[in-house]
Amino acid sequence: MKFLEYALLDSINDFLSHINLGECTIKGKLEAYSCKQIGVDRKLSLSLEHEILDYLGKSSDSDSPSSAEFLSSRSSRKTLVYLILTLSHMYPDYDFSALRAHQFFREEELDSFRLMFDTYMFEASKEWAEINGGSPLLESLYKTLDEVVKLAECEIYSYNPDSDGDPFLERGAIWSFNFFFYNRKLKRVVSFRCCCLSNLVADGFLTDDLSDEEDGDIFDDMDM
Repeated sequence: MKFLEYALLDSINDFLSHINLGECTIKGKLEAYSCKQIGVDRKLSLSLEHEILDYLGKSSDSDSPSSAEFLSSRSSRKTLVYLILTLSHMYPDYDFSALRAHQFFREEELDSFRLMFDTYMFEASKEWAEINGGSPLLESLYKTLDEVVKLAECEIYSYNPDSDGDPFLERGAIWSFNFFFYNRKLKRVVSFRCCCLSNLVADGFLTDDLSDEEDGDIFDDMDM
């Protein structure tokens, strides 16, 4: 996979880099990648392909039928590999090689993405509109995606990680989401990730890891 630079993404990424909403901060980023594999990717791709085929061979009746059906197609297996490789480039310190199809959900309609966006990014959208003369954030996002990856031709996938496999589950995380817009013809994928972090936790107001010395200081001026 090769990271692709697009100036079109810069203005949205600059805005998403730090949206302080008082009690919480939203952080997000758009990244574009070519699905053309380079040295390390080829090795990991072959390894993932073999693991997936091995998984299919060992799958039981208790496994998800939809996952098995999805992975039975070579084209679908390649899609899964591309999504995993994209995550690996986005978060090089994490190992995503154990991911499977059930952790990615294909959104059949763009409306489901819009609903999620309107729900989680409502306050952020108001901030964007104030800065950009009333221009809707979602409309700007759609326009950018269309320029980079031709939105109408994209397959849209959401990533649903296990709790121990989510890079966004850092201290103070309230929610996070990660979507992929994959254009099979262009062999290009754009990731859109966002997370919301509690400013109270970040500032230490909700932590209970005070030292014994700090605990003692609380009672120093109290009559016992």
